[in-house]
Amino acid sequence: MSLAQDYRKAMSQAGTPQFQEVIRQELEYSMKVELDKILATAPQNELEHTKKDLEGFKKLFHRFLQEKGPSVDWGKIQRPPEDSIQPYEKIRARGLPVNITSVLNKLVVVKLNGGLGTSMGCKGPKSLIGVRNENTFLDLTVQQIEHLNKTYNTDVPLVLMNSFNTDEDTKKILQKYSHSRVKIYTFNQSRYPRINKESLLPIAKDVSYSGENTEAWYPPGHGDIYSSFYNSGLLDTLIGEGKEYIFVSNIDNLGATVDLYILNHLMNPPNGKCCEFVMEVTNKTRADVKGGTLTQYDNKLRLVEIAQVPKAHVDEFKSVSKFKIFNTNNLWISLPAIKRLQEQNAIDMEIIVNPKTLDGGLNVIQLETAVGAAVKSFENSLGINVPRSRFLPVKTTSDLLLVMSNLYSLNAGSLTMSEKREFPTVPLVKLGSSFTKVQDYLSRFESIPDMLELDHLTVSGDVTFGKNVALKVCMRMRLTWVK
Repeated sequence: MSLAQDYRKAMSQAGTPQFQEVIRQELEYSMKVELDKILATAPQNELEHTKKDLEGFKKLFHRFLQEKGPSVDWGKIQRPPEDSIQPYEKIRARGLPVNITSVLNKLVVVKLNGGLGTSMGCKGPKSLIGVRNENTFLDLTVQQIEHLNKTYNTDVPLVLMNSFNTDEDTKKILQKYSHSRVKIYTFNQSRYPRINKESLLPIAKDVSYSGENTEAWYPPGHGDIYSSFYNSGLLDTLIGEGKEYIFVSNIDNLGATVDLYILNHLMNPPNGKCCEFVMEVTNKTRADVKGGTLTQYDNKLRLVEIAQVPKAHVDEFKSVSKFKIFNTNNLWISLPAIKRLQEQNAIDMEIIVNPKTLDGGLNVIQLETAVGAAVKSFENSLGINVPRSRFLPVKTTSDLLLVMSNLYSLNAGSLTMSEKREFPTVPLVKLGSSFTKVQDYLSRFESIPDMLELDHLTVSGDVTFGKNVALKVCMRMRLTWVK
């Protein structure tokens, strides 16, 4: 029997606590031996960075071995106190200060830029996919911040958290923004080794991530932002420049723009108490039932994800009537608080165990964390229930069709719902498998249809759209040609 098999047996009811601890220690020692071998292959110029990555991975692996079963006790979950989730209207009603420029000068915009466009059939960083008038996600982000800086004569920088998958291509494209009025910084999230599911040991044999080692490494989720930001030295640099808050969001969420009212609430708290962490939440619809929700747990705000919920309570978790909001992953976080908690090793995030099957059929696991899970580690954390318009992610070509259509108008990099749309909600669009890849999707539209009066669209089969098509109310299509 292998050590990993011993571990699984020990962690079942069959193992005594002493036996479990012995097996855990042996697994950790075996992991350390393998990681030391990998570290020994690092070139001198990568040694320090690789060492920090592997140290971070060891800590995560240690916690993984310690944890068992669902990470939340369902009986402890409570509705958050009313004042812990504020309606956006209340925040907005406070208005804006006269000195909005000085408030903005304390802000940094951080975009999570570690993902590839593979799910949409594209190579390279997802942020470089064209989404509107040939503008990419990154183009729109830079335009938004440049408009802010010009309008208020301020200096809000953009920080991109890249991964080893996206860093090189992103840095090449950044040259095009050299004359824009936005300072752009980058740092890389960690690179962790994938673990063989059977042996619980890394599949990587050296530090390279090309050739045979391409699939041996992974970026460990956006929860890695705290340690990577700190380790990069950029956190200290920005604090030294007088920056106080970061606004963090996914780069593919086109609704995640800087909100001056939320920023003012942070910089000028009504009760005088500094709020270290704000999570933007919005009301759930049937499409969002799997989204993480804010709860009260052990007298702290806590983000609960569906993967943490005991199986017997999953349906309850999905209930829109009981859990009415979900996390948009638009977060406002205090820079000094990140520094303090990082130096105290006090940022607590649940581990997400992500199983994968590699191209050759090997089953591996990735240990990841989510940035929002740290909400419970910060002081005076707050949820703000924002309009749905601040959550406009583009995950599929169905989403892409919405943002490319006349449902939205584009101004200074920001998308806003057209005033001609009579309904406040976005149509539900489901494009079939023939539209999955961006290239195929684009080839099936001679022009983007008029969707102002559309409520629901389902397309399946070999469907193409001609010019000047108007889609209205509820439509299901299985045709070969639509005019």
